[in-house]
Amino acid sequence: MADLNYHHLRYFWAVAHDGNLTRTAERLNLSQSAVSVQIKQLEASLGHALFERRGRQLIMTEAGRIALDHADAIFASGRELIGTLQEQGRSRQAIRIGALATLSRNFHMKFLAPILGRQDVEIILRSGASADLLQALEALNLDVVLINRAPQRDAATPFVSHRLSEQPVSLVGTPDLLGDNTKLNDLLARQPIILPTADTGVRIGFDALTQRLGILPQIAAEVEDMAMMRLLAREGLGLAVLPPIVVQDELNTGRLVEADRLPGIAETFFAVTLSRRFPNPILSELLDDRAL
Repeated sequence: MADLNYHHLRYFWAVAHDGNLTRTAERLNLSQSAVSVQIKQLEASLGHALFERRGRQLIMTEAGRIALDHADAIFASGRELIGTLQEQGRSRQAIRIGALATLSRNFHMKFLAPILGRQDVEIILRSGASADLLQALEALNLDVVLINRAPQRDAATPFVSHRLSEQPVSLVGTPDLLGDNTKLNDLLARQPIILPTADTGVRIGFDALTQRLGILPQIAAEVEDMAMMRLLAREGLGLAVLPPIVVQDELNTGRLVEADRLPGIAETFFAVTLSRRFPNPILSELLDDRAL
């Protein structure tokens, strides 16, 4: 195998970060064809296309994204050579994680636990709606997406859903609100309830449960964000319907109490990846062997 030509790599790196061949050529005071030739020579030596053209746009391929990660590390190492005596740090391998904005922060920390504190790993976190996150995953801008509902997999978009955890769902509230009453039927019938929104699996399960029990609950709030449900429960607005992991700190201190589990209702957490020829090696430390 021929040695990597770092001159070619630097031109690729510059174009990848600029996102535009013309802009890079102007900045470097070179012709577009000269820059393009350098990149084509790098592609030939690596045996993979690094960009593909879509109209007038240059879109990085999966191999291009991998090459960019390594190029970032290589050129960062060059900068660090100067700062070694000042102990300015070491190069890190980046892991790009997207998470549903409404997902429990405690679950985030549990997922990240194997790599927290690692000096060789840079954690890049993004949050948003599931559709936006999956689109970013498909565009190779994320390595993994954390959500609570597995997306459909098809030939066009080969998502791989790793079932990470299934958490039971409980009624949770302040000690003053609960008192000595721990009977599920009484609590659901008499106490105000803080619920997730109607389009969630937990809410669908809750509505089915109360219908079977013949109970019409008093809804204090319908909330999309688990963090907001946590705050409302702490303020005593009502009993929250959520996985205990969301309020684990409050349960440990006694500020909130788990009243009762809701039978047959659970929140499932997934890590969604894409079938890739060059997966991020850090993912193997975060995921188990189960995939749907």
